[in-house]
Amino acid sequence: MSTSEQPASEPRTPSSLSPSRASDFMQCPLLYRFRVIDRLPEKPSEAATRGTLVHAVLERLFDAPAADRTAPRAKALIPGQWDRLLESRPELADLFAEDAEGEQLTRWLGEAEQLVERWFTLEDPTRLEPAERELFVETELESGLRLRGVIDRVDVAPTGEVRIVDYKTGKAPRPEYSEGALFQMKFYALVVWRLKQVVPRRLQLVYLGSGEVLTYDPVEADLLRVERKLLALWEAISLATRTGDWRPRPTKLCGWCDHQAVCPEFGGTPPVYPLEIVSARPAESGMGGQGRMDPVQPAP
Repeated sequence: MSTSEQPASEPRTPSSLSPSRASDFMQCPLLYRFRVIDRLPEKPSEAATRGTLVHAVLERLFDAPAADRTAPRAKALIPGQWDRLLESRPELADLFAEDAEGEQLTRWLGEAEQLVERWFTLEDPTRLEPAERELFVETELESGLRLRGVIDRVDVAPTGEVRIVDYKTGKAPRPEYSEGALFQMKFYALVVWRLKQVVPRRLQLVYLGSGEVLTYDPVEADLLRVERKLLALWEAISLATRTGDWRPRPTKLCGWCDHQAVCPEFGGTPPVYPLEIVSARPAESGMGGQGRMDPVQPAP
C-alpha cells in the first residue's frame, strides 16, 4: 500500500514541541494540526529522502578511524545506507516505482554523492571527533513545556566549549532570511543549556546544496528570548487545541503541501476535529471567545 493510501494514525493531543513542529505552526497553524493532531499521511519526497540518506552517510562515516574518513569511503556508504533506509521504510520504494530502467534512481543517488562530496570542501572529518551524533535531546522547562529534538552533531573542545552542527542538503538562505534558519539551532542551544547549564559556544549550519557554512555564537540573552517565544507559541498551540480554531496561513509554500485536498484555501474541507472542543474565554482569545490568533513569528 502506498503512503498516499495509508490511513491516518490515531489523533493525539500535542504534548511537546520540536523545532520542526514549531516551524510548522509558525508557517501555518492548520498544517500543524494536520501533522500533529490529525496525523494525516504525507507522500515521501525525493528531496527529503535524499536529505535523510545523506545524514545517515555522514553519521556512519565517523564510525571509521580518522584517517579513513575520505570522500570515496563516504560515497561508498551510500548504496548500503539506501538499502537500510528502504528496509526501515519500505514505502520509500514508491519514489521510484515507475523507474523501470533505474535511470531516475541512478540520477538521484548521484545527487546524493555530490552532496556528500561537497561536505569535504566545508569540513575535514579527519580532524573531528564528535562527542555525539544524531543526539536525541529532551528537557522540560519550569513552565512544564517539554522541548525535544535530534541534533545532527555535537562537538566538544578540550576546553569544554560546545558546538552544535546541523547538516542541510539545500542551499543557504539569503542573509535577510538567515534568522529563520537559525531558529532551529537556537532551539537546540536552549535545550542543551537547560540540560547541561552550558551555553553552546557556536551554532553551525552546513549547507551542502550551496557549499556554505552559516555560524552564530549565542549568548544567554538569545536563549532567554527564544524561551519566551516558545512559551508564547505553546500558549497559542494550546488555545487552538482547546478551541479547534486552526487557521490556514497561505504562503508560496502551499504549492508543496500534501494537504491541499482538505485545506479551505484550496476549496477543501478539513477532517472532523478529533479532539474535544472547549470554548475559549474572552480574556484568552481577545476576540469575544472565538479563539482567534495571529501566527507567532520566529525568535529574533
